Amino acid sequence: MAQQFSLAQVIEQLEQGLPPEAEAGFLGAQLDPAEASLLLIPVPWEATTSYGGGTSAGPEAIRQASHQMDLEDAAFGQPYRAGISYVAPDDTIAELNHPAREAALTVIEALEQGKRAERELTLVNRASEEVKRHVHQQASALLSEDKLVAVVGGDHASPQGLIQALAEQHREFGILHLDAHHDLREAYEGFTGSHASIFYNVLEQLPQVQRLVQVGIRDYSRGEVAYAKQQGERVAVFYGAELFRHKAAGETWQAICERIIAPLPDEVYISFDIDALDPPYCPNTGTPVPGGLSFDEACYLLERLVLSGRKIIGFDLCEVAPGESEWDANVGARILYKLCGAALRSQGKC
Repeated sequence: MAQQFSLAQVIEQLEQGLPPEAEAGFLGAQLDPAEASLLLIPVPWEATTSYGGGTSAGPEAIRQASHQMDLEDAAFGQPYRAGISYVAPDDTIAELNHPAREAALTVIEALEQGKRAERELTLVNRASEEVKRHVHQQASALLSEDKLVAVVGGDHASPQGLIQALAEQHREFGILHLDAHHDLREAYEGFTGSHASIFYNVLEQLPQVQRLVQVGIRDYSRGEVAYAKQQGERVAVFYGAELFRHKAAGETWQAICERIIAPLPDEVYISFDIDALDPPYCPNTGTPVPGGLSFDEACYLLERLVLSGRKIIGFDLCEVAPGESEWDANVGARILYKLCGAALRSQGKC
């Protein structure tokens, strides 16, 4: 295990600007998690990914890419001084990932042939529940220590355990969901814990989620649109095409952000699928969709959310797949740091 340092020592080391050691943690620090205000749970999981793969390598690739970032942030100042640390990965999740992914591929292949692979489907669904349970346990323990907690995925099923843990602590809260997809499918391809089903599961299982606001959606099924409409005011959707039309008609992005934020309650969880961004920012993500937010638009939305006075109670960043270059992880590390800054600023910690 690498040596860990106090927050004061880490701040001093980071502000010297020296190249970090390869095994250093997020931002090049080796901070003792006990001294961090914000803890990041890596979840290297992608069993039900239905198109491209590689997102299970996202948490580690983001950690490495963060080593070459400068740490002053125009919107949120110096978030690193509050203390941000990855926690030790849960080895069980990594051990479950490969066999579950192989089984899922068998299920998908069988479906393409008009068949069912029931044994493999059961294996994947059980593994997905196990991952959710492990994340929930880890998140609950950290929340009980009065830490701000986030998940770094992995596919978009990765943070459900964290959202459940927050629902057990908060009477009601909203979710700001940035994504190219609704993720409102019921048991997509038979996988009850599918990355495409997380917000169906959240809405069905967690009544504490008072409002779901989805932004950038541009690839979806008829059934998902119908389900979102059935939820009434509980779900607000800002489709990608709609956002473009408003901008083309001259509405400012600031005004659009205010409309996005308006339905959210005082306490907000942010779920950020990297494919919310235009694919040039994330070319290797599993299900890229043309169009999407620019990096600056996404960051400005986070800034306006904080300026609105909302309190960010947790967040996730998912679906970063490294590919053959460092570009996806580079962008992912910067989005993650923005999310960290937004959450910490909203709680008066930076």
